[in-house]
Amino acid sequence: MSKDPKQLSLLDEYTQADNGPVVCLGMTFENEEARREYFCNELRKKLPELKQIEGFPIGEDEDIIALSDPPYYTACPNPWLNDFIEEWEKEKVEKYGRYINEEYHREPFAADVSEGKTNQIYRSHGYHTKVPHKAIMRYILHYTKPGDIILDGFCGTGMTGVAAQLCADKNEISGLGLNITNNTIYDEEGNQISDVGERKVILSDLSPAASFIASNFNTPINESRLKKEFEKVFNELKEKVEWMYEKETETTKEKICYSVWSDVYLCSSCSEEIVFWDIAVEPETQKMNKILHCPNCNSELNKRNLERAWETVYDNSIKSVTNKAKQILVSNNIQNGKNRFDSNTDELDLNLIKKIENSELLSGYPTDELPEGYNTQQPKNSHGVTNVHHFYTKRSLIVLSTFYNLIKDSRLKNQLLMMLTGVAFATTKLYRWTPNYEGGGPLSGTLYIPALYREINALDALGRFGNKLPKSLSFNKKHNNFNISVNSATKLPLNENSIDYIFIDPPFGANIMYSELNFLWESWLKVKTNSKKEAIMNDKQQKGIDEYKALMLESFANFYKVLKPGKWITIEFSNSQASVWNSIQETLQKSGFIIANVSALDKKQGSFKAITSTTAVKQDLVITAYKPRKENIEKMKQEQNTEESAWTFVSQHLEQLPVFIGVKGEAQIISERTPRILFDRMVAYHVQNGLPVPISSAEFQTGVAQRFPMRDGMAFLENQVAEYDKKRTLVKEFAQMSLFVSDENSAIEWIRQQLLKKPQTRQDIHPNYMKEIQHIAKHELLPELDDLLHQNFLRYDGEGNVPDQIITYLRRTFKELRGLEPNDHAVIDKAINRWYVPDPNKQADLEKLREKALLREFDGYLIELEKSKKKLKQFRTEAIRAGFKKAYSEKDFERIVTVGERLPESIIQEDDKLLMYYDNACIRLGL
Repeated sequence: MSKDPKQLSLLDEYTQADNGPVVCLGMTFENEEARREYFCNELRKKLPELKQIEGFPIGEDEDIIALSDPPYYTACPNPWLNDFIEEWEKEKVEKYGRYINEEYHREPFAADVSEGKTNQIYRSHGYHTKVPHKAIMRYILHYTKPGDIILDGFCGTGMTGVAAQLCADKNEISGLGLNITNNTIYDEEGNQISDVGERKVILSDLSPAASFIASNFNTPINESRLKKEFEKVFNELKEKVEWMYEKETETTKEKICYSVWSDVYLCSSCSEEIVFWDIAVEPETQKMNKILHCPNCNSELNKRNLERAWETVYDNSIKSVTNKAKQILVSNNIQNGKNRFDSNTDELDLNLIKKIENSELLSGYPTDELPEGYNTQQPKNSHGVTNVHHFYTKRSLIVLSTFYNLIKDSRLKNQLLMMLTGVAFATTKLYRWTPNYEGGGPLSGTLYIPALYREINALDALGRFGNKLPKSLSFNKKHNNFNISVNSATKLPLNENSIDYIFIDPPFGANIMYSELNFLWESWLKVKTNSKKEAIMNDKQQKGIDEYKALMLESFANFYKVLKPGKWITIEFSNSQASVWNSIQETLQKSGFIIANVSALDKKQGSFKAITSTTAVKQDLVITAYKPRKENIEKMKQEQNTEESAWTFVSQHLEQLPVFIGVKGEAQIISERTPRILFDRMVAYHVQNGLPVPISSAEFQTGVAQRFPMRDGMAFLENQVAEYDKKRTLVKEFAQMSLFVSDENSAIEWIRQQLLKKPQTRQDIHPNYMKEIQHIAKHELLPELDDLLHQNFLRYDGEGNVPDQIITYLRRTFKELRGLEPNDHAVIDKAINRWYVPDPNKQADLEKLREKALLREFDGYLIELEKSKKKLKQFRTEAIRAGFKKAYSEKDFERIVTVGERLPESIIQEDDKLLMYYDNACIRLGL
């Protein structure tokens, strides 16, 4: 190891060089091989200690070291995480010192997460879920400055790392539709966003497969060198295995492009064997038959009721007799010169298959037994697949194992191994055959083996993937910009307040069983996921919603600890279960974060709209939250039991919110600035942090109007309102917020939106209102429209001057009323009986009356529950919320738990406010 860093003067010290010296963590090495050898030895020494860290993977020490590229990437917890952060902070001062003393302020940002799915990088290697790097770039550019340190604790294939590195690439930034002048980035409207420059990134995932793929995406490569290495290996592979895809006669040699295999069943009437292909596929058109008949007895068949044919075979790979579903070759797709055609199986095909079956397999292919699991159970039951190698035909297994053995001693082993993982799923029996090439491929998120599967040409698949991958991986990146670890997000060993921004796309409930699906990849890599801390809902792992919540809370608490105060976390969320959404929201807030915005992706419009109800989550959501500054946290603690803690919270929260959102001449109501949502956020923060709620809803409504400038029903700080007024004059009207009316609260918000836009009579509102409430939950006792109007809004009855809310609308809409006084008969006639949104002071009076009515209803439920031991089947959710809030303020936690236990569990889990009070009451009672 050389000690003289001067020899690097003509080199970028962090760029991979074939033979030149490199510097890593302050040490100089002769070349990359020397660097890797030194840190591999260091990793070997540290493994006994690292094994004590949660999330340490399952694998032999030498396999973990062989897969790693330390200190940049380790296939286990990375012991150099904080060393890199320390070095990056020093570099930030030296290289980007001008940013250090700048005041940091960002508003929540939402971008189209569907952006960039056709990009070469995105498509170059599959994974169960991932956010395109181009979408993530928009977030990173918004929330960070050059040199900032980003964390993705559920990194998957490492797209956050790719995005962070490409923030230094002007061409990539311009490709987002952004403009660059002198390294300063501007959006389409000319607003300054950020500066061009590399960001640093910590990537971590529980899965060794995910982290391995992420390492390849983020490690710099020599494209030409990788191409040559692959070509050399592939030519040698071709010589060894090409014969298995050749159909040779005396006069011709045809290439097999793919083969079709069919399940075999037993007829339920005559018990004869039936080849599914023969009864299901029309020979001429290759379309699927709608009605199936037995070719032997002509009885009509139902595939669901057919009994599968099985065969007993000796599996030499595991030295055991196994039972497997009978499958036979039924067709080949043949290439002869430029012509392609389908051919039914003949004697030549059967002889070739027999020859392949008698061939020897090289060692190195995986024979691991499938673990017990939700996804792994399906192929076990349907086809007797008990081990990884059962997913492959003998032919595909020979190709992949030969390739594996050819690359195992290569200096570029990991990049070549990435090519193998790239085709590892496509070359299995999971690949569905479909008529006329429509669809097909493995069924996403499953290990489903179809009745008709396509055995693709594994040699061709490797050739195609190997030829495209070097170019896909050759974008601008540097070793010193990333650090990758295999870790549980619950215990990432990072220093407190060390991260500038967090972007995550975590697992959501029972959506995807990552460890089960990754088992196939990880068997080839020889390092597997330790699923003990996998944050999923999975009966086989004995994890339900409560276990999932506990793991997500640990993860978010860890993220909260490492994020710098005043900085942001972005969570991309995709789940159709409201209970899972509420678990995310609750654990996020319980860990200390404050949610500033929830946006839903409108896939038809390709844009985001603010939402206020997520009881039925059917869209992708982006949750934006921040870590409050230490001085605000301390101030609220000092002010507890006084109203001031509420106003300290509101002031700091308003500071973090966008001042104005407007698109194409329309302004949008910023729901987070409305008194109702501000009150909910304030209550949630106090409850989740064990502080008493200092103020009632009615008092809050009055206080907001007295302490903060109000515009269009939204609260602002004094230093924000001038900007809002200026931008507000440039738009004519407000865009409608996206609302899903599912309960009383969302119904009130829907009415509020209608009346803000246009004061209306009850007759005007009623028809549209009846359409909106078609999806009210069965348990919900929704008050009549008249009751909702009287409890929450005001009606002009013709007495006195017409209210400003109505006259502003009338003058804007009716030319003949412009210039007339508010007490003019013509104005009054147009205004009478219109409902409108009251000003905050009158809203506070309404809130008091409404709260009393809700509490009377809650008391009625208490009496009902005392008389009967049955659960409440129908109730007014707002009344339960009001009762829980009052009981919590009185520290009557037993009342909350007593009532909560008599509500359907699904209702508690799917309502964020009820869940918050109930969970915290249980904690206070030690339950």
